[in-house]
Amino acid sequence: MDILGWSLVAVLFLVGMAGAIYPILPGALAIYGAFFVYGLFFGWSEFGFWFWTIQTLVVVVIFVADYAAGVIGVKKFGGGRASVWGSTIGLIVGPFVIPAFGIVLGPFLGAVLGELLVGTKPVPAMKAGLGAVVGLFTSTVAKFVLQAGMIVVFAVWVWMV
Repeated sequence: MDILGWSLVAVLFLVGMAGAIYPILPGALAIYGAFFVYGLFFGWSEFGFWFWTIQTLVVVVIFVADYAAGVIGVKKFGGGRASVWGSTIGLIVGPFVIPAFGIVLGPFLGAVLGELLVGTKPVPAMKAGLGAVVGLFTSTVAKFVLQAGMIVVFAVWVWMV
């Protein structure tokens, strides 16, 4: 049973880290779920109030930062509400419509189309699209670092405490 437990924890960690890059995957929630799997297989004694508080706060920060980075990126490059909505829709739909490049082109095209639909001229609309891509990359780096931190805290907690 130990092998099964550690295998499930490892798979959830991998899915979580992949989710930092591919937003369709559950990311931080998969990593958070790995803690529950560990508890079910190996016991809850290693985890206490501070472990759950730290990990829960990191998950909240990840969700807020993920959204905020996209919005800030679009806004810094002159985009408005339409480009924020367009980039969000493009982020979700893009990987399915354009499998290899949709993860980047989706938010870009969504932001551009959103701006064009509300009457923005093409050059400012393209700038908003660039802002969506900058926000996406910023968000991806932040999620990757924070989620890796969640795994490190888990490892330290399990093996050191």
